[in-house]
Amino acid sequence: MHQMNDLRRIDLNLLVILDALLSEQHVTRAAERLHLSQPAVSHALGRLRDLLGDRLLVRAGAGLVPTPRALELVAPLAEALAQVRALFASERFDPASTQRTFRLAMSDYGAAIVLPGLIRTLRRDAPGIALQISHASREGMLEGLVNGDIDLAAGVFPELPHDLRSTPLFEEHFACLVDRHSLPVEGVLDVPGYLARPHVLLEMRGSGTPEIERALTAIGERRHIAVSLPHWSVAPQFISGTDLILTVASRALHGIDAQQLSVLAPPFHIPSFDFVLAWHQRRGGDPALNWLKAQIEQAIVRA
Repeated sequence: MHQMNDLRRIDLNLLVILDALLSEQHVTRAAERLHLSQPAVSHALGRLRDLLGDRLLVRAGAGLVPTPRALELVAPLAEALAQVRALFASERFDPASTQRTFRLAMSDYGAAIVLPGLIRTLRRDAPGIALQISHASREGMLEGLVNGDIDLAAGVFPELPHDLRSTPLFEEHFACLVDRHSLPVEGVLDVPGYLARPHVLLEMRGSGTPEIERALTAIGERRHIAVSLPHWSVAPQFISGTDLILTVASRALHGIDAQQLSVLAPPFHIPSFDFVLAWHQRRGGDPALNWLKAQIEQAIVRA
C-alpha cells in the first residue's frame, strides 16, 4: 500500500520536465522546449526534489549543474520515457497528422547528404514533424544516443556500445582534393608527393579521422597537418591556389569547382567504410522513429 501511495504522488509530466531540465540544464530553456512557463518548471523542479530527496540541479553561473544522483537518472529516465511513448503509440502511425520533434546528430558532410531529400519528404508527407540538428564528434553522438539527448545519429561508428543499434546507409571511400595547378605536369599524385604537401585535418574536439592515420601508419609514414578545422565545407575555398591537400570522404567533394580543383584517389590503400544510422535499442518500438529511419534510407537511395 505504501508503494501505491508513492506512485500516486508521481505525475508522468514531472518525468518529462526532469528529462528536459537534465538535457537543457537551464529552467528557461527547458520551459521553452516544453512550451511551459518558467514558474511552472521551477515548481515542478521543487516537487521532483521532494519526491527524489535530492537537489537534482544546483545553480552554477547562469545555468544549472546536475548532482551525482541526477546524472545516475539520465539513462534510466530516457529509457523509461521511451517505453512509455512506445506503450501509448498507435500501431498505425499517421505521418500526416503527427506532431513530433526529432533530434538528429550528424556532421555537415552527413547533413549535406541526408537532409535535402529528407526535408522535402517531411514537408510533403509529414509537415508536423520538426527536426533539431546538432553537430558533435563521434564520441559525442554516441553519448547523446545513450543518454537520450538525441534520437538518431548519422555517421561513421566502427564500434557501437552494446545497447545501440545501426543500419548502413551507404559504403564510402576517401578521395584527395588539391589545387589543379599545383599538380605535376603528368597530373599524378604519388606517395612522396602526398606526404610532401601540407594537409588539412578535419576534426572536432580532438576526434580526427583515424582511418587515414591508421593507413599511413601501416606504410610507416606520417603527414604534416597545416590546418585543422571541424567542418569540410569551407576547405575547398582555401585549397584553391595553395599547395594544401584534403583527404576526405568522396561524397563531400561532389559539385566542387573542377576548373580550379582536382579530385584524386589516395596513392595508398585506405579501407572504405560504412556510413550508418544509429539509435538506442530502447527506441525500437517507436513507430514514428521507425518511419523516420525509413525516410532517411529512402532519401539516401534517391540522392
